[in-house]
Amino acid sequence: MKGSSSSSRHVLAILLIILQFTPSIAKTFSHKPYHTKRNTEYVRSSCTTTTYPRLCYRSLSIYASKINTSPRLIAHTALLVTFRASKSTSRLMRKIARTHRLKPRVAAAMADCIEVIDDSIDELQKSIGEIARIRRSNFVLIMSDLQTWVSAALTDEDTCTDGFSGRAMNGYAKMMVRKRIVKIAHLTSNALALINNYASSQILD
Repeated sequence: MKGSSSSSRHVLAILLIILQFTPSIAKTFSHKPYHTKRNTEYVRSSCTTTTYPRLCYRSLSIYASKINTSPRLIAHTALLVTFRASKSTSRLMRKIARTHRLKPRVAAAMADCIEVIDDSIDELQKSIGEIARIRRSNFVLIMSDLQTWVSAALTDEDTCTDGFSGRAMNGYAKMMVRKRIVKIAHLTSNALALINNYASSQILD
């Protein structure tokens, strides 16, 4: 009987501990869906201000937990996504130029496009570095630089697209490159819109 009584006391003690911590555990787990939904809705709402909201939401919603509800982080993430897509496109263009026998005009357009996309990548990389070091003291200056650099990157991408216009440029190279360039131009346009939103908000986080 003594052993049974001791065992009952142990079980009761364990139950009391569980009951003590149950409210805090429930609170922790109940907050997680709320925060996830709030972050996702923030991305969706921010993307409505861009030129290509569907692409914006599709490319950024997977980073919603990282972005939280920060104007700086959503702009920063948009730049990173655009930078990675641009690097991937540059690699593809180099591969096509190296492995396909392109007509002289197509080869020239490809070489010009690779050059301007590399310029765009440099401008995006500078922007990523600068947005990470924003402070109250340099906010206006850095935002001005970001707007200038990302606008220049968008102009570079448009220049590349123009180089592949015309009937003489039809074919595999045009189809593959133009499709990718249009996408990164749209990503860049969205990143610029989110940077402009951040500049307007003047929120430091």
